[in-house]
Amino acid sequence: MKQTIKIGLFGFGTVGTSVYQVIAKAKNAHAEIRRICVRDIEKPRNAILPDGILTDRPDDIFDDPTINLIVEVVDNSEASYSIVTEALRRGIPVVSGSKAMIASHLPELMELQDRYGTALLYDASSCGSIPVIRNLEEYYDNDLLLEVKGILNGSSNYILSRVFDHGEDYNSALRKAQDLGFAESDPTFDISGIDSLYKLIIITVHALGVYVAPDRVLTYGISTIHDDDIRYAREKRVKIKLVAQVVKVGDSEFTMFVMPEFVDRSRYIYSVDNEYNGVVIRGECYDRQFMFGKGAGGLPTASSILSDVMARRHGYRYEYKKTGYIDTPAYTTDVTLRIYARYAGTDIHAILPFEKVREQYISEQGNYIIGDISLSDLIANRHLLDAPDVFIANIPLFFSDRDD
Repeated sequence: MKQTIKIGLFGFGTVGTSVYQVIAKAKNAHAEIRRICVRDIEKPRNAILPDGILTDRPDDIFDDPTINLIVEVVDNSEASYSIVTEALRRGIPVVSGSKAMIASHLPELMELQDRYGTALLYDASSCGSIPVIRNLEEYYDNDLLLEVKGILNGSSNYILSRVFDHGEDYNSALRKAQDLGFAESDPTFDISGIDSLYKLIIITVHALGVYVAPDRVLTYGISTIHDDDIRYAREKRVKIKLVAQVVKVGDSEFTMFVMPEFVDRSRYIYSVDNEYNGVVIRGECYDRQFMFGKGAGGLPTASSILSDVMARRHGYRYEYKKTGYIDTPAYTTDVTLRIYARYAGTDIHAILPFEKVREQYISEQGNYIIGDISLSDLIANRHLLDAPDVFIANIPLFFSDRDD
C-alpha cells in the first residue's frame, strides 16, 4: 500500500481529535482523513474541519471506494466491535485502539483477518506511545521470552505517584487525575485494574501465543488502598504500583495476573511515575529490557495510531507467529504467590487459605498478614476481597533469585 492512505475515521473525541491533528502534521505519512463518522454532527468541536467531512452514517465510510484504511477510536466496545468486524469482512484494513473490545474478541478477530485476507493493527490498545506489541511480534518472536511485566495504566500510576512522591492522600490524587483528564469521572475501569487486564490479555497473545479470556485472570485494583498500606510501604522503603504480568513458570506453563505490588527501588518500574507506563521484558538469554513512555492522553495514543497507519502503507500485518508454535505453553493458576493482606473487621483467615503465614500484625487500629497462597485460591475467593476494609498486594517472588 505505497499509495496515499485515505482514512475513514470513526470517533472524534479526545483521541480522534488528536489523530486528526497528528496525521495533519505528519507530512511524510502520505495519509489524509477523508471522512469522520460521529454520533452527533452538531456537537461543538475543538477543531476546524473541512465542510462535509463529518457524517453520522457509517456506510458513508464503508461504501466510499477511495477509502483504503479505517481508523476506529470510539469509546463504546459494542460499536467498536461492529466497526472492526464490518471492515474486516469488507476486506478493508483497520487500525483500532479499543483494548476492551480486542481483549474480549481477539480469537474471532484473528480468524476474520485470515478469512478475508486483511489486517487489524492495534498497537495503540496497549501502553499508549510504547510500541510493545510490535516489539513482541517482531523482535521477541522466539520462545526465549520468560516474562512481560509492568505498569500498563497511566491513570492509576498518576494517582499512586501523587501519593508516594508528593505526599497527597489517595482521594485528592484521584480528583487531580480526573481534573487533568487522566481519569474519567467514573474511574472504575482504571483503578479496578480492568484496563491493565485488557492490555495484558492482548500482550500475552503476542508474547506467548496464547489467548486467555479476561474472566479467568485474577484482577485486583487500588480502590481500597488505605493510609495504613501507604505507611507500611514507606516504612519498608518501597512503593505500591499497580502491576500486570505474564510469566512462564516452567517450560510448558505460564501464569498471569494484575495486582498492586510492593516495588523496591532496585526495580525499573520503581521510577515510572505520573501518567507514564513502563514495561519490562525478560528473556532466557538477554535478562531484562525496559520500555518507557506516556500511557495516557490523546496525543501519545494518536502517535501510536500514526505508527500503525504508516505500517499499513508498507503492507504490514501481525503474523501471530507464536500461536503456531507446536509447544505453546498452557495457562495455569497452580502457582504460589506471597501477598500482603490488610484488613479490619473482615475475617481474612476464613477467606484466604494461606499455605504459610510469614508475618502477622494485629491491633485495634488495623491488622495485616503476609503469607503464601495459591493463585487459584485467590481467584476462587476474589469476590470476597472487595470489602472496603480489605486491601491486598503482591510481594514478588518470580525471578528473585536472578535479581539479587
